[in-house]
Amino acid sequence: MAGLLRRVAIMAAPIGCVLMMVSPARAASEINTADTAWMIVATALVLMMTIPGLALFYSGMVRKKNVLATMAQSLAAVTLISILWVAFGYSLCFVGDGPWIGTLDRWFLAGMTMDSVNPAAKTIPESLFMLYQMTFAIITVALVAGSVADRMRFSAYLLFSVAWFIFVYIPLAHWVWGGGFLASTGVLDFAGGLVVHLSAGTGGLVAAKVMGRRHGYGTENLSPFDLSLAVMGTGLLWVGWFGFNGGSALGANSRAVMAITATHLAACAGALTWGAIEWSTRRKPSVLGMISGAVAGLGTITPASGFVAPWHGIVIGVIAGAVCYWACTWLKHRFNYDDSLDVFGVHGIGGLTGTLLGGVFATSAIGGTAGLLEGHPQQILIQFYGVAVTFVWSAGVSFVLLKLVGLFVPLRVSREHELEGLDISQHGEALQ
Repeated sequence: MAGLLRRVAIMAAPIGCVLMMVSPARAASEINTADTAWMIVATALVLMMTIPGLALFYSGMVRKKNVLATMAQSLAAVTLISILWVAFGYSLCFVGDGPWIGTLDRWFLAGMTMDSVNPAAKTIPESLFMLYQMTFAIITVALVAGSVADRMRFSAYLLFSVAWFIFVYIPLAHWVWGGGFLASTGVLDFAGGLVVHLSAGTGGLVAAKVMGRRHGYGTENLSPFDLSLAVMGTGLLWVGWFGFNGGSALGANSRAVMAITATHLAACAGALTWGAIEWSTRRKPSVLGMISGAVAGLGTITPASGFVAPWHGIVIGVIAGAVCYWACTWLKHRFNYDDSLDVFGVHGIGGLTGTLLGGVFATSAIGGTAGLLEGHPQQILIQFYGVAVTFVWSAGVSFVLLKLVGLFVPLRVSREHELEGLDISQHGEALQ
């Protein structure tokens, strides 16, 4: 018997060695190929939202003499923020769990390997998670430019974008998504109602007020140059939003599908609602109104998309179309500010509304958190807290940054250059 056991042990030894070599590797790597494939697609979709999506959407709504300058702002946001994100943005947002800011342990991606993962996304490579979050930072900075289209000096835009990214976006992203104090409080923001839309809309509103109205505002025809470009941009944004909201599930799973479904339905409901309001008040539904309603629905469903059922997306889209229409008409005229492309009215008010509605409709079976309708009214107060912090921080810091940038370069082009057009005065080019 002893000899038999000895022979079995000898035969099993190579197998044990193989298991010892395989097991640590399997334990160390939780990367899932399906999740990785989906997140690669989602990353590409969200990048597409800025170029060409937002570039076309914005440039189609300005005058012909400012089309290239408007596109240049979106392009600059992509190039500039990408480098800054790799240098320190990702690390400060998503590395470390301090209540206020992260660490610089991933400075220029130091220590990142092919198989490393971030605790927030354990089934995809950390490098992919870093890239995906980069696309959010890019489009947030690019959104702000819409409020000051037609009049902001390009050099001032670059300086303000860098400063705004560092002092507004990075802290907010860490507070909400990186384990900061808003996350620990229980604030729900699935894909950026606070971090992206409310922060950008508020920053844009402050910039519009600081810089003043465009020459000819209220007296001259400032109608869009080519709405067909804006419609194409809307389509790219709409499709890209599937990666924006669906990708925020950070995996190829049912929650991603639920988020995409709610997102699409909200966009449809928003476009129909805005168009219906115009039809009833102006006798004609405008194309500009319908695409504005679609984007309003998309922005408003964003913070709630991973927490609500598909039919909630329809309700939220209807509310978004009505509330954002009111903000872009009555509210804008009441306070007499020149938000060129209605960034605050659509994205700011939409992000605020969607964040609060997330507290109403949140479904525990989908996102693990119950809202008002499921007997958890406290979530509404938590959402209000998140909205207040985001609004105050973005507004206050944006104001200070604009004043500081203005000490180095003029924020606004001269009257002559504005009348000539930013394409020529800022870039030496023009559409024929």
